[in-house]
Formats: sequence, C-alpha cells, structure tokens
Amino acid sequence: MTISTPLAPAPDDLLREANAHCEAHRFADALALLEPHVGGQPGATDDAALAPALNLAALSAMGTGDAARAQALWQRCLEAKPDFAQAYSGLAALFAALGVLDEAQALYERLLSLTPADADARSNLGVVLQRQARHAEAEAVFRAVLAQHPAHADAHYNLGLLLQGQGRHAEAESALRGAIAANARHAKAYNALGALLRDKARGDEAAEAFRQALLIHPQYPEALNNLATLLKASGKLAEAELAVRLALQIRPNFIDALNNLGCVLTDLKRVPEAEAAFRQTLALAPNHAEAQYNLGVALHTLERLPEAEAAYRETLRRLPGRVEAYNNLACVLMALGRRAEALEVLHEAIAVRPDFAEAHFNIASLHKEFGRLGEAEAGYRRALDANPEYGDAKFRLATLLISMGRFEEGFARYECRYTMPGFVHHATQRLLQCPAWQGEPLAGKALLLWQEDGLGDMLQFGRYARVLKAQGAAHVAFACQPPLHRLFRGVQGIDAVLDHEAGAAAAGQFDYWVSPISVPHRLGTTIETIPAPLVHTPEPALVEHWGARLATLAPGPRIGLVWKGNPKHFNDAHRSLPSLAALAPLWNLPGVQFVSLQKGQGEDEAQHPPASLPLLHLGTEVRDFVDTAAIIAQLDLVVCVDTSTAHLAASLGKPCWVLLPQYDLDWRWMHEREDSPWYPGTMRLFRQRMNEAWSAVVERVRAACAQRFGI
Repeated sequence: MTISTPLAPAPDDLLREANAHCEAHRFADALALLEPHVGGQPGATDDAALAPALNLAALSAMGTGDAARAQALWQRCLEAKPDFAQAYSGLAALFAALGVLDEAQALYERLLSLTPADADARSNLGVVLQRQARHAEAEAVFRAVLAQHPAHADAHYNLGLLLQGQGRHAEAESALRGAIAANARHAKAYNALGALLRDKARGDEAAEAFRQALLIHPQYPEALNNLATLLKASGKLAEAELAVRLALQIRPNFIDALNNLGCVLTDLKRVPEAEAAFRQTLALAPNHAEAQYNLGVALHTLERLPEAEAAYRETLRRLPGRVEAYNNLACVLMALGRRAEALEVLHEAIAVRPDFAEAHFNIASLHKEFGRLGEAEAGYRRALDANPEYGDAKFRLATLLISMGRFEEGFARYECRYTMPGFVHHATQRLLQCPAWQGEPLAGKALLLWQEDGLGDMLQFGRYARVLKAQGAAHVAFACQPPLHRLFRGVQGIDAVLDHEAGAAAAGQFDYWVSPISVPHRLGTTIETIPAPLVHTPEPALVEHWGARLATLAPGPRIGLVWKGNPKHFNDAHRSLPSLAALAPLWNLPGVQFVSLQKGQGEDEAQHPPASLPLLHLGTEVRDFVDTAAIIAQLDLVVCVDTSTAHLAASLGKPCWVLLPQYDLDWRWMHEREDSPWYPGTMRLFRQRMNEAWSAVVERVRAACAQRFGI
C-alpha cells in the first residue's frame, strides 16, 4: 500500500506567479496553478501554513465567478488561521457582493478588531451599513475614516454616494470632488459626479465629468450609459445612440443600457426597434417596471392599443405609484372609446399625486366631451395651478371659454399660442420684422395680416379685414397660402394679397402685423358684436362656366356635399365621415340632385359613385375657393362636415348644414346650440350625440331636407 504524504506549503515563487496571473485578470490560470496545493481535504495539509495560498485561491475563484468555491476556501483559511486578516477582507467583500449584509458587517467588524487602523476595511464597513439603510451610522463611519485619513478617496466617494441618495446635493458634490482631489484617476467618482450634475441640470459640467471618467477608463459601460442619458436629454440623439451602443458592446446584458437604448430609439421615432430593446430588457429583468412602462409607450405610439393597455396595467401592478402609467393608460382607454373607465383611472392618478397636472388636464378634457363644461373649466384651472406653464392646458382653457361664449377671457388666453414653442405662431414673432399689433390706432398705418392657421380659420376671421380698414388703416395686405389668393383679392378691406415668403420679405415696410384670429381680442369682440362674415362676389365668368356643368343635372334642388376634411387635421378621425356611403340616407330624397365638392381625401369615391347615385362630381376640377364659390352660388344647400367649405358657403349667404362630431369638437361651434353666431341665418348645426352613429345624424339631415324642400 502506498501512503500519500501531505503536500508542502506553496512556495513563495508559486504564490508570486499566481499573484501575477490575478493582477492580469487571468484568474483561471491562477486557480489552476494553486489547485494542486489547496485542493485536498481540510486537515490533510497544514492549512495554517497554506493560508496565503488559500486566500489567493479564493480570490482567483471569485475572479472566475465561482462564489461558492471562494467562500469555502476563505472559510477553510479562517478555520485554520483565525487571525488571517486578508481572508476576513475577502470573505466580507464576497458576502457584501452576495447581499448577505449581516455576515459582511460581522466580518468587517472582526477584521477591524484585528487591524483597527485599516481604513479600507472601515470604509467598506460604512458601505455595508449604507446598504442596510443605516445611513447615520454609515455617514459617521465615513467621516471617522476621513478624520484620520483626509486623502482616503474611497471614503470621500462612498460618503458622496450616501449624501447624494439623501438629496444633500451640495455636500455630495463636495465629497465627490474630494475623492477626485485625493485620486485624480477615480473614474467612479467622476461618473457619480456627472450623474449628480446632470440631475441638477448642469449639463455641460456633467458631460465633462463623464468624459473624464471615460478618459481614465474607456471601457466603462456605466459612464457611457450615463453620458447617453445626458446626450438624449439635450436632443443629441445620434450621439446618445452611439454612446449607449458602445456600453452594450462592452456589456451586452447591461439592463439599464438596454432600457436606455429603447428610450433613445423612441425619441428617434424608430419605435419598432425601441420595442425590441424594451422586450430584450424585460427578458433579462422581467420585473423591470420602467422597461414595462416604456414598452407601453412604444406600443401606444404604434397604436397597438390593447397591448399598450396590458403593458401599462402590468407597470402599475409592479409600480403602483407610477402616475404617468395611470395617465397613459387613461389615454389608451379614451382612444378605445372607454371613456368612463379612463375617468376612473385618472382619479386613481390624482389620488396618488393630487398635483399631477396631466391627469387634471385629461379629466377636464373628458368632462368637456361629456358636456360638463363647468367641471371641465375647473379641471383645466387645476392643471394650471399645478403647472402654470402647462401650454396645452392654457390653450384648452382658452378654447373652452370661447366655446362657452366668454370671448373676453377666452380670446385673451388664446394668445398663449405665441408662447408655446410647439406652435407655428411662436416662430412668427421672430420671422416678421415689424411689431405685432396690440390694438394701437391704425389711422394712416400699414397692416400685414398673417395666416398661421387653417384655410377655414382664415375664411371665418377674414371678416375683420374690413373692420381694420374702417378703423383707418391706409393699407391692409394679407399673406396667406395660395388656395386663398384669388378669393381674398376680392374681399372687402384687403388691398393686397401675398404669399408667405413675399410677406415675410416685405414685413419691414409695415407698421404692424397681426393674425386675423388675434383681432377679436384686440377689438374686444363679444358674442353680440361679431362682425358680419366676409363678402365675396363670385366672378360672373366662373358662374357661367360652372353653370354649364350644373345644367347637366336634372331639375330639382341641388345640394353640395363634402364628407371628408383634411386627413392631417388632428381630429380628422372624428370629424370626417367614414365614406361617401355614410350619406346614403340622403339618396332617398326624391328629385334632389347632389353635387360633390370633395377634394383630396374621399375624391376617389366621388369619381366612381354607385350607378344609382345622382351625384355630379366637380371637386377634382376645382382649382381653389373662387371656383368653389362660383359653384356654391348656384346650389340650394351645402351639407358638409367641419371643414373650410362650411365657412365659404355660409359667408356667401348660402344655407349650410354642418355635421359636427361628438368628440374633440372645435371651439368655434360652441355648445348645444343649432346655429352659429358667426353665421346667423345661414348655418345650421347637426351635432353627433353621445355614442350616436353618423347614420343617425345623417338621417336627421335627411328629414330636415325633406321638410325644407317639401318632399
């Protein structure tokens, strides 16, 4: 029988070689070198003599990711040599990394009983106490270290993190700068300082701190991700994407970077890619509530509403205090037509955060849709109390007040559009090189009217040109889009019509400029003092031309039709009819002839109507409003949706019946009434009632036509 003899303690040269492997991060090589010396059963060798090798082998095992092997080696080392300080340090760090904080604390305290002057151990104890939420004790430990060792960089750094977490930003900044002063190559301190400065909106300083961290440690994924967040916030999206992708090259499963990549891609409008990034984040971290919320935003943007609803609800299950998820969920429910549910969800958001301006805004908007105007007004005002600079709430309150007939406050508030960067009006002030008219005397002055809004808006408010001219304006020019040019050349009060480019170039020659929609405010218009509509006399030659086309119709009342508006209008989905077929009840009116004035969206339907439909389509041949006016002048009635044709027809004095949607009704049509004070005697409004189909509205129009024409 051969008897094994105990292995000799590891020689110094072997330890030096293994240590060199560790310093080069070749941990597997180091462990392989040491394993023959430490791999036996405890007690089979002189473990006390092997303590340095056991400690180094444990460090190597940690480096390879084998925490269990490392723990066993350190515990074996300490059982053999209870006063071996390095093993306490390593095992304490292991337990801290594993989150076994009570064990880590006990080990650091034991280590300090052996080596009271070990500043690193004391600083690490402070980190463990901080992670145990024993913040006051942790702070005391860090300050004790610094009292004895003012240049201890990690103590400064850890104190800075602690103070930052408590919102003591000035003290935290001082501590982090202390870490950098003690160690100019402390990349983590630079990174933490950058995050603090970023959160304090000191973007340039934050960017410099992140760049310093990356100069020291170019392969630093946290710093790259933080820099990406900063670049995203400043709108440098291409640079942000590059930074976060570099972070992911270094650490492919970096969860925060994957989530951040999705956010950057969302801002870049590459939403399907963003969705993929959020789903990858959730595959790695299924409980990542922010990624779940962000996935909801992506799905919402892609109009995959049921999936977005599910994502927002899952976010709230995991993170009940995420009020933005409540608000977005409510928006999804509104889009799905589940408005009562949406209102309940918004009230849940307010319960979580009573001053949540967006929720108050959406609650107000829902009350408006339900016809509860007083509650809507109160809601918009609450939103503005919570956030006085909330542009959408300013605008919605203004339009609500106008729609309620409270013109003085409503039109005054409507001027808020010039303070809102997202509105075209905001840019006008810099574009035009003359003062905006604020109501000053106009006698002998040159005035530039400037179109900023839609064609229908200009037809409605073009009436003010003659009012301004009557106040003594020597010259009134109108800068507007080409479809309006021919019409406004014949409008009373207009001396010249320009395109926008020519108007901007000539602005310096005018005393003032003003938008036609701002004039009611400047003149103090009330519902009782609305001027008469603009006056346009159709050109005789055009009347004759279009009269020849209309003569091909059989005898009987002629009704002009427009069933769709501009598809780019924010509310087109509600205000336009689904198709020409929605007007089918009108075809049952005996002897009535129909004329299509439809242009753009819906035109193809009119070009190929059913054979049984008495429809003459002229819209495709119409060049502009002057042609349309010449046609309308020869009709008996115009039936249309909320679009510019309604304003033109009513301005010509032609009876015009407008089909109005239930949701997001434009402010100019006011509420409940069947007529319009802007077009008295000519306009009749057919409002879609709560949850009413368009077919029911059209049936009411059919009945009114039968009564009007006695058929």
